[in-house]
Amino acid sequence: MVFSHGLGGTKNAYSHLLGSLSSHGVVVIAPDHRDGSAPLSLIREALGSTPQPVEYKSIAHRQTPEVEKQRDDQLRIRLWEIGLIHEALLKIDRGEPLLNTLAEKSRESMGDLAMFATALDVHTPGSISWSGHSFGAATVVQLVKSVYYAPSKTAPASYQPLFRPSSSSQIAHQITPSSSISLLDLWCMPLLSSSTRWLNKQPLPCYAPDGPGGSNLLAILSDAFFKWGSNLKQLKRTVSEDPSDDTPWNRHHPAPYVFYPVSSAHLSQSDFGILFPWLTRKAFKAEDPARTLRLNTRAILEVMRRNGLDVADTSAADMEEAAPNGHAAAEQRGQDWKILGRDGSVAGWAALELGNNKHNEEAANEQTSPTADPMEAVVQGEASTMTNS
Repeated sequence: MVFSHGLGGTKNAYSHLLGSLSSHGVVVIAPDHRDGSAPLSLIREALGSTPQPVEYKSIAHRQTPEVEKQRDDQLRIRLWEIGLIHEALLKIDRGEPLLNTLAEKSRESMGDLAMFATALDVHTPGSISWSGHSFGAATVVQLVKSVYYAPSKTAPASYQPLFRPSSSSQIAHQITPSSSISLLDLWCMPLLSSSTRWLNKQPLPCYAPDGPGGSNLLAILSDAFFKWGSNLKQLKRTVSEDPSDDTPWNRHHPAPYVFYPVSSAHLSQSDFGILFPWLTRKAFKAEDPARTLRLNTRAILEVMRRNGLDVADTSAADMEEAAPNGHAAAEQRGQDWKILGRDGSVAGWAALELGNNKHNEEAANEQTSPTADPMEAVVQGEASTMTNS
């Protein structure tokens, strides 16, 4: 899995979630993006160069032509970085040496990557999962679409790709309709740039005629993003089979999995709630951040499991059961089948629908005004992470 962090985040800000996935046999690559979205990142000394810090860039959260360009620039860097990561993964699995790394300067670290030689399932199309939080989730959407629809003869002249892999590239071979995608608090605004508007209206690869539909697509929203009406509406379009439709509805394919952990915060997707539970509860009204992360982990693993990826079973303790599911149930519905159920069998874990069928609390949201500017859903994560970095 490749995981992309959000604004004000770093690879270290998601150690609980990503460590939990790793404990189930998933090799997770979490880069520090050097696009100015992290509190501070560093271009390390290598090949005779001197270290260079990449400081945080403060960019407005309102959609204007200037902001669009700045977010496009950040996405362009992020997609390029992930492309390099993919190339590195292929080399690591083939046992080829990587140049321009810290391993060149320390013999002690030479074996760290060598142990993965021939051990990674990264050559089979669709074997790599893609995940991200907030701006990172937007990065994932932009990545898989940019790769899948490049090059496209139907794109208008106004479309300006942020990432241009060739159709014969290895990453184009990897990203297919079967690629598993998990989006945590997808922040949709960066996807609405006028330069990539055409791409935004194209469905995710899973909705290709030979694709599985939404069965390998998971979106999880915190309380703040669930109550942010305009972003929720755009998210539903993004994960539907026709993002250009004002009333998104999956008519021909299985629906995606969209869930809302009740009493969670935007920061509940990261380590923040675990590290500062009292502050998270007091400031953001979030309860039990550890359970929220367990629910997220269960859902991500089960989507991967159902789409043929080899991951370990979820424990009975994490499933909040006295004993594991029986073999018959596991064969028919999945090892942790309850977590993807839409019947409310998991407490505090609400399934959301596309189209006009709405969760009771979603309908209630339309009758009440938010207590604060919805953009705080993004800003709270940025400001709090910056404060505690």
